[in-house]
Amino acid sequence: MVQRKKFRLRLQSRTLALGERTLLMGVVNATPDSFSGDGLHQDAQAAAERALDMERAGADIIDIGGESTRPGAEWISVEEELSRVIPVLKMLRGRLKIPVSIDTCKPEVAGAAAELGAEIINDVTALRRDPRIAEVARRRNLPLILMHMRGEPRTMQRAPFARDVMRDVVAGLRKSVGVARRAGLAKSQLVLDPGIGFGKSFAQNYELIARLPELARLGSPILAGPSRKGFIGRTLGGVPENERIFGTAAAVTACILQGAHIVRVHDVPEMVQVARVADMLLLPAARRRKKI
Repeated sequence: MVQRKKFRLRLQSRTLALGERTLLMGVVNATPDSFSGDGLHQDAQAAAERALDMERAGADIIDIGGESTRPGAEWISVEEELSRVIPVLKMLRGRLKIPVSIDTCKPEVAGAAAELGAEIINDVTALRRDPRIAEVARRRNLPLILMHMRGEPRTMQRAPFARDVMRDVVAGLRKSVGVARRAGLAKSQLVLDPGIGFGKSFAQNYELIARLPELARLGSPILAGPSRKGFIGRTLGGVPENERIFGTAAAVTACILQGAHIVRVHDVPEMVQVARVADMLLLPAARRRKKI
């Protein structure tokens, strides 16, 4: 277990305290081909209701994405991605009380989502696909999540894996932080995600979780997203994505104990319980006693 450094992440509507307890980011996939089997691209109303259900269950942030980044996925057009996420954002505006994150690597989508109230940008390419994302974040004064991906979704699980996965992740994210800083973003507005499952081998995903404290040395809060990932399914003998809740719970617990400030999850009610128990382990004994 490690002691998480505390941060304050400034949003348009509020400031998020990171490190006092683990924040849960609920995933809403407005896609037809999500790896997790929960895509809702043909029903914006259902996607909006899922977001509201997650809020009621205890989510702290909702992450809405319109482009699948599962292994083998192809990039889609700006127009297609907008057609998937904009109706959901419109339905949630004024109804959702927790902040919305837009999961996109396209500045046009990020800008349009911000117009409809999105307060965080989550770029799974860490500015490699289009560094103009950083300019959108700077102009609108939004936090930016930078996720490490080795390669791109179409090829990431076929290309050679890094020899030293943490060295590869740290080097890649350090470079992305540099791009963001040169675009005028404050370091205090950046969150780093090691990209569990994105261009990493089975064993490397476990190694990343075990070595999260090394990523913390870059001086930014950490987001981890092990939820329902393939390495969990393989560990459990090939169980399908929607039957990986207990495996996900174990991985989420490990991420929290290794220093993650935010965990990105599909199963919010269950992971709320997981995070509350894991957070208790991180408290000093005196503070634990006060909570009993």
